[in-house]
Amino acid sequence: MLLEVLDLSVSYGDALALDKVSLHVEQGEIVAIVGANGAGKTSLIRTLGGVLAPRRGSIRFGGREIAGQPSHVVCNLGIGQVAEGRQIFPSLSVLENLQVGAMLPRARAGAKAMLARVLQMFPRLDERHAQVAGTLSGGEQQMLAIGRCLMGAPRLIMFDEPSLGLAPTVVAEVLRVIHQLNREDGITVMLVEQNVAASLRLAHRAYVLENGRTVLEGPGQELLDDPRVREAYLGL
Repeated sequence: MLLEVLDLSVSYGDALALDKVSLHVEQGEIVAIVGANGAGKTSLIRTLGGVLAPRRGSIRFGGREIAGQPSHVVCNLGIGQVAEGRQIFPSLSVLENLQVGAMLPRARAGAKAMLARVLQMFPRLDERHAQVAGTLSGGEQQMLAIGRCLMGAPRLIMFDEPSLGLAPTVVAEVLRVIHQLNREDGITVMLVEQNVAASLRLAHRAYVLENGRTVLEGPGQELLDDPRVREAYLGL
């Protein structure tokens, strides 16, 4: 088991964002996290990434307890994150953004080979390697955010709303890239995505969060066919 979360609780002051959440992710899986706004999805991602400290509970990655560890430690263990809103460095060039991603100690030795892989995967980034990142289109910035994350040599990538604000054709390309990373590069994926139907089709398994709690779990297609999910999140 690559990632195991047990009875995880997180709060903002007195407000409980996650309440005894438990889940697991096996090596090589795509696991989707589904829920309405305010369900706790981003709080979960931020806690797993070391941005938030849990009130209680356990997070084990590769058999090591990481709950409460700072984000730079978590990243260097192999957990990467493509954050909501992309969060690239707009004043740096495309190439400089990618080089920043390789600053983790775990990534330095393989940085040259990984850069070649990223530019092969995203030819547009290769074409625009000297361009200031803030002048890229939204879709190009999302590809840059994914590429920068890959430069850190992650074992697990957490995607937080990767399609937000993108055109439908670009959304399809982003989801294709996520599938490719999983299938061809063997990267394990945790996916929080506003397009619930697309994420469940892509995922091997999924969890549904409501009010900070896990209320459903199962294979992606099984949850896609669940009447409760279809009514709550697909309007069917």
